[in-house]
Amino acid sequence: MPKKIILDCDPGHDDAIAMLLAHGSPEIDLLAVTTVVGNQTLEKVTRNALSVAKIAGITGVPFAAGCARPLVRQIETAPDIHGESGLDGPVLPEPELELDPRHAVDLIIDLVMSHEPGTITLVPTAGLTNIALAARKEPRIVERVKEVVLMGGGYHVGNWSAVAEFNIKIDPEAAHIVFNESWPVVMVGLDLTHQALATDEVVEQIKAVGTKPAQFVLELLEFFGETYRDAQGFDFPPVHDPCAVAYVIDPTIVTTQKVPVDIELTGTLTLGMTVADFRAPAPDDCTTSVAVDLDHKRFWDLITDALVTIGDVE
Repeated sequence: MPKKIILDCDPGHDDAIAMLLAHGSPEIDLLAVTTVVGNQTLEKVTRNALSVAKIAGITGVPFAAGCARPLVRQIETAPDIHGESGLDGPVLPEPELELDPRHAVDLIIDLVMSHEPGTITLVPTAGLTNIALAARKEPRIVERVKEVVLMGGGYHVGNWSAVAEFNIKIDPEAAHIVFNESWPVVMVGLDLTHQALATDEVVEQIKAVGTKPAQFVLELLEFFGETYRDAQGFDFPPVHDPCAVAYVIDPTIVTTQKVPVDIELTGTLTLGMTVADFRAPAPDDCTTSVAVDLDHKRFWDLITDALVTIGDVE
């Protein structure tokens, strides 16, 4: 049976590829796409999500806008990586889908409560504001969610600071809520996603697909590659967010390790750090795991296969 997911995102170049992977994978039943402030303002990332839906031919899936700011802190966005639109590079089509009238938090709650327990995986690839508020507004979802597979954090490396990753750093209080609930959390962080490089070989593989959605991905990677070279010195861009979707599709593509993880909320230099305690084997009641190693070829084969499945969209 396909695995039911709710994709909570802030498109974002890698979020857009995560959407395409989720839509084009027969192993995934995409129940909803929800948006949250992050890579750009809520208005911009929501429009981007709807434009990607048009490019991918996503219909019959509710899209809902969520939180326009973090729980406590001021908004931080990432124009140096994603541009002023949040999805600079390709020319985006005008959206055709209309937003679901519900707030994203309410849509998440409604879907989890209306499905059988243990059947929905939450896949946040952005700040965790929507997910945290959903858990606080309706605590019963925590025991009903199968697991939370999130792109964020890093147990040895940061990018928005020396030790903190962007998605966690922009709303650390929300991350603290999500990591400390009793549901299973898989942290697909920078230690893993920095292995998901869009190398020249990957670009040629996607180019061979020859469809408009594949061309869209190539344009994303071209812009993303330039900003990552300029901002962080990467030869090839790491494509973070699809790694979380890939783990849901086939967990054997990603090696994980169970380890206690908590979020630093008060450190002057370490705010937003995902503190993973590797000092001893994880206790039996540990609910958090971290992603360690990626099968690079199988990961990119999944994305290529999804693009082939999507085909050309009129």
